[in-house]
Amino acid sequence: MQSAREGTICSWVFLFWNAEKEDLSRLDEVTFFTSLFLLFSRLVVDQNAPTNIKRKMATVSGERWQDHWKCFVACGIIVLSPFQYGVDFGLIGGLQAMPGFLRIYGYRAPELPSGWNLGTTRQQLISSLMTLGAFISSGTAGIVATKVSRRYCLWAACLLCVVSNIIMMATEDIGALYAGRFLIGLANGYFMTFSQLYIQESSPAKYRGWFLTIFQFFTSFGTLIGTIIDWATAARPDKSSYLIPLGIIYVVPIFMTIAMAFIPESPRWLIHRGRYDDGVASLRWLRPRGAPVVDEANEIRAAIDREIELGSSISVMDMFTNPIDRRRTALSVCSVTLQAASGSMFIIAYKAYFLTMAKVADPFAMSNVLSTMSILAILFNSLIVVRWGLRRNILMTGLGVCGVLQLIIAVCYDKKPGEPSTGTVLVSLTCLYMMSYNGMISSYAWLAGGEIPSQRLRSYTFGMAAAVGFFFAWITTFTAPYFINPSSLNWGPKYGYIWFPSCVVALLWVFFFLPETKGRTLEEIDEMVCRLSARGSNWYWYWYWWKYLEIG
Repeated sequence: MQSAREGTICSWVFLFWNAEKEDLSRLDEVTFFTSLFLLFSRLVVDQNAPTNIKRKMATVSGERWQDHWKCFVACGIIVLSPFQYGVDFGLIGGLQAMPGFLRIYGYRAPELPSGWNLGTTRQQLISSLMTLGAFISSGTAGIVATKVSRRYCLWAACLLCVVSNIIMMATEDIGALYAGRFLIGLANGYFMTFSQLYIQESSPAKYRGWFLTIFQFFTSFGTLIGTIIDWATAARPDKSSYLIPLGIIYVVPIFMTIAMAFIPESPRWLIHRGRYDDGVASLRWLRPRGAPVVDEANEIRAAIDREIELGSSISVMDMFTNPIDRRRTALSVCSVTLQAASGSMFIIAYKAYFLTMAKVADPFAMSNVLSTMSILAILFNSLIVVRWGLRRNILMTGLGVCGVLQLIIAVCYDKKPGEPSTGTVLVSLTCLYMMSYNGMISSYAWLAGGEIPSQRLRSYTFGMAAAVGFFFAWITTFTAPYFINPSSLNWGPKYGYIWFPSCVVALLWVFFFLPETKGRTLEEIDEMVCRLSARGSNWYWYWYWWKYLEIG
């Protein structure tokens, strides 16, 4: 019932917003408030609403999150995937500023604060090859997922992660290091893509936003752990300064390999593959005792059957030839790409090096501060996402704040480069930037991008969205050294001049094109996308309750 009221409030707020367009301003005041009262009354007492809708509302209102503890356990194991991804990013960003690492792969530069530097090309490849590998593995995820389950793909990622780490630890050859970075990128692409598919397909609609927030929390937490380990070993003068951090990478894949044997497969993947009974068994494991899992399984199968009616077979080209799927593909891809559009990748990938070149005191400690502030932002966001987590509003706010902060950072450094006061301002604003990015962009970009694809093409569409997101992240990490490295353009924090207009363009796209999906099951989102036009999809809250509660 609370969902009904919230939906109605959103509907009327939207109507007010478009009052001039809909000519609502000329409605008689008494008639308007009378109809508003009747609308709320019918929401509360309407006896003509379909029985299944009322049952769902009653079920949701009587459930506690503790009742879903087994689902939390399963998804808790899966979210170690982004933790692994975050650890890798945190470690590599710090290795490039370690004297022990630079003595092997860099060159002496007495004029720089650290006394060492890494060539621009090597810096590009060490960071960007991982992202390139993630782009390739995410791009092929849809083809693999048609035959291989989510858990088996994650097991493959664990194996790739271990092999790549053995190569990186056993060599001092730059070519072998490149190969290890590329292989761990392939693993990270599978980790990020299939872990999110599992969470989206296994979690209840009420907690899906919460789980995706936990997903982003573990990404940032992993980055924090990586930067703390770098900070603890950075002063070592020999190879152990970077071998110890690399050794930590073994922990997560080994644990996940064992733990995933005790959780079920994604129920939607099983039902989609024609294994209905296995899908029901998976739902029984994931849902509270007494939950209507058969009804949920039937809804999933009905949604898949409706999608199959649109095409007799599943093909990659369906993402582009079918008008509805083409729109879904564009929305999903653009949603995930919002992360790269915010400019966050160059700070995440190069923050220790970036702070060192900006002459910030103790750059490794400041990297820990940035990662900690990111986690605090995600924890605060977790209090918002379930109740008030409107995707559009939070994404637009985050993009606006990040764009302005990037501009201020660039202007401050441009006016007074290298001064202690500038370093203090830079660290403070970068903390605010990372809080805004992690709290309002990263979580919701993945969430919106994963909710919109159809079940029939979900692995293809989301795999492509993740691949395009990694591609733009690769472009950022590949080109950033040209801008921030002293041996190239030496812009440093002035790089923010580029990302302010990028954030503005991304904000405008969210405002004009991204639909609101908060609180809807994946099957309801299917119906929303199929029925409504791109701009009209923002009417969904109004349309849903008007249609299903038979009001008006």
